[in-house]
Formats: sequence, C-alpha cells, structure tokens
Amino acid sequence: MRVQDMNWEMVEAWLRHENRCVLPLGCTEQHATLSLATDSLLAERVALEAAAPLGVPVFPVLPYGITPSFMAYPGTLSLRTSTYLAVLEDLLSSLHTHGFRRILVVNGHGGNVPGQGWLGEWLARHSDTRVQWHNWWNAPRTWAAVQSTDELASHASWMENFPWTRLEGVSAPAGRKPAVDLGRLRQLPPAGVRTLLEDGNFAGLHARPDEDMARIWTEAVAETRTLLEEGWAP
Repeated sequence: MRVQDMNWEMVEAWLRHENRCVLPLGCTEQHATLSLATDSLLAERVALEAAAPLGVPVFPVLPYGITPSFMAYPGTLSLRTSTYLAVLEDLLSSLHTHGFRRILVVNGHGGNVPGQGWLGEWLARHSDTRVQWHNWWNAPRTWAAVQSTDELASHASWMENFPWTRLEGVSAPAGRKPAVDLGRLRQLPPAGVRTLLEDGNFAGLHARPDEDMARIWTEAVAETRTLLEEGWAP
C-alpha cells in the first residue's frame, strides 16, 4: 500500500500488528532515450507491485542518488556520498522511531551502493531491526531472466526500457551498441564520460519486445515479494 494513500492513524494501526515496510531508492540521471527518472520509476513500481498483495506500506521513492559521472548530461542531479548516507541515516532512523523493524530497501540505482556498505554501521546501532538491501535489477532470479533474454544488457539499454520508462514521441535507436570499456569509463570526468558514451547507453539494444520485458518484470516482482515474505533473519 502506498504511504501517500494513508494517514498517520492508518500507519499507527498497521504498526499495532505488523512491522514491515518498503523504502524504494531511485535516482535522477540520464538514461539515453528513456526518462531521467527511470531508476525511480522502476524501484517504486517493483516495490508497489511486490507489496500490494501483502498490504505492506511502501514509502515514496527517494528520487535522488549518487551519480557524479553523468553530470555532463543536463537534467542529472547528484548527491555527494556523505549527503546520501546522511539522508539514509535520517530515513531509516525515522522508520525505527515509529516502530518499523523489518525494512526492505528496494534500490534502483547502481551508484547508490555505498549505502549498502554503510548499512552495517546503522544495523550495529539498531540491533533490534532487520534491513534488507535489494538491488532489484541484478538480484539472482531477475538477473538470470535478463541474461537468458540477452547477455548484452546494461545501463540505459533495453533492460530498462519498459512501457513506463519510455517517453512519448521518442524512438529507440535500432542498433546494437558494443559494450563500453568500463575500466576506461571509470577513469573519466563527466565530460569524458559523455564523449565516450554519447547517448548514454552502456551496451546492447535500446529496446526489446514487450513480451520479453513482461517476463523479466514478473520475475522481478516475484523475487521482491519473496524477500518481503521470507527474507528476514531471525
């Protein structure tokens, strides 16, 4: 259930008998021909669809993340790592204050993974709480579905091209882009990243048939729901 469709009394009533919630994390950054909000749209949607049958509250997606390398692409907004970790500290601590003790973080942006490493520090100070950090797109079952469809898949490629990340009137290029040299890419400043990547796709086709994407999405939702139901340590 979307928290935006609840009031505080409804949350309080939920917490009388349950302590699970979902916090989606996204980003606002270039995604070639796709929406700048692609990571946020996908993280929030997979969280909502996974939680819906269980009635678990899903908080609004955090739409900003760590993405300094794409700052040469207009519309990209990046937080410093220190800022991002401070925001995560405040959000998780707020959830803890209210009584949430099983928190599923559904992350949609690879650049946010410093938060995954930092999470151990927070858990060391909140030993009564369980937090799962779920990178939905490369979790085992979902990534297997991606790879069985097309092994050449990466940022801003077909694997993020769903009906809800496409833009009206914007067509996806037909070519299959060779994989970028990631070792070289990681050494470059933002202007160099844009020169190397051009449109922003890292590798592969820009789009695949909707039936391929529906199969992958079904797996992603099911895998996320399994974590909500069964993924909690004692």
